[in-house]
Amino acid sequence: MAWGNPNRERRVLKAGHSSIAVTLPKPWAEAMNLRPGDLIVFDQNDDGTLYLKPAPPPTGDVPVAPFVVQARSFDTPGVLARLIVGAYRVGHDAIEIRADVPLAPERIEELHQAARGLLGVSLVAQEPNRVVLQNFIDPSKYGLPQLVQRVRMILLAFLEEMEDVVQKRARSRRLGTLEEESAKVLALLVRQLFLASRDWSLARRIGSPDPRQLLEWRVVVHALEELADLFGATLRTLNEDAPRLPDAGASALCEYLPELKDQMKGVFDALVRPSLDRACEVYNQGTQRANALPLGNGRGRGARPPASVRTATLLLERGAGCLTLLARIAIDRAVAGGTDTILVEAA
Repeated sequence: MAWGNPNRERRVLKAGHSSIAVTLPKPWAEAMNLRPGDLIVFDQNDDGTLYLKPAPPPTGDVPVAPFVVQARSFDTPGVLARLIVGAYRVGHDAIEIRADVPLAPERIEELHQAARGLLGVSLVAQEPNRVVLQNFIDPSKYGLPQLVQRVRMILLAFLEEMEDVVQKRARSRRLGTLEEESAKVLALLVRQLFLASRDWSLARRIGSPDPRQLLEWRVVVHALEELADLFGATLRTLNEDAPRLPDAGASALCEYLPELKDQMKGVFDALVRPSLDRACEVYNQGTQRANALPLGNGRGRGARPPASVRTATLLLERGAGCLTLLARIAIDRAVAGGTDTILVEAA
């Protein structure tokens, strides 16, 4: 992007008898759609730096055109829900669905379910051929670190449910609730990143003072989405065979799940509070655990575990891989911050 250009110096110019001025980079002005005569607002930071952005519309209440989806009909199940989720994730507040023929009751119910699955979204207008959904969330109230910590709590709840299933041989009743909650928070996280990429002032307010960090945050959110999918699939797999889990497989899972929880807590702590020493520590711990997984896949002594245990093992191993990726990102964030130095022992 334009801000990445290394030539960021501007000479101070004289403007009139007693004023001075600095020109704005042309790529930035074009990206912000600025024209001569437009207003710029700025914030002064504690260190004396200035943060610029285009001024909002004068009235502050200029209506924003909704995102409109129009088709002859919506017959394929799931398409409407995915359109709503996609429009929400990329930052649209008002979403309008139009059809040439009346929407079937099944599609109306699909729209209601999609709205219930997104934080802050309500269905505000409904006609036979037209439905409008509106988002009421203030993006400045949801910081990236806080949302990531919320995802951490949900992922820990997944692991705790897995422990209950293998210990009690009873199916979890929270699977659907946890999947729905994780989908809501992750969709909001993606939405926040899209909005912040278009408003650097918002990016700073929600925890990304340097716009270049937004790409890093997107990788983090992608890994969190993968973790939620993997943990949901693991719990679903264990649920299907809960009463018939063998002692050996359940024992191995009970041994590994607490270690995975500890690893995840350390990784999230290093992500939210970057520290090079802590990030290197959790990365090293994750690598060691990956090389010595106690679960196995049936090789070696003992009978081959049932399919449910093998599948759960593979899913958890992939989850551990996602945590290792997040640990790498935590190291990158700590190095970019440049706040501390550690001594690493040679092998």
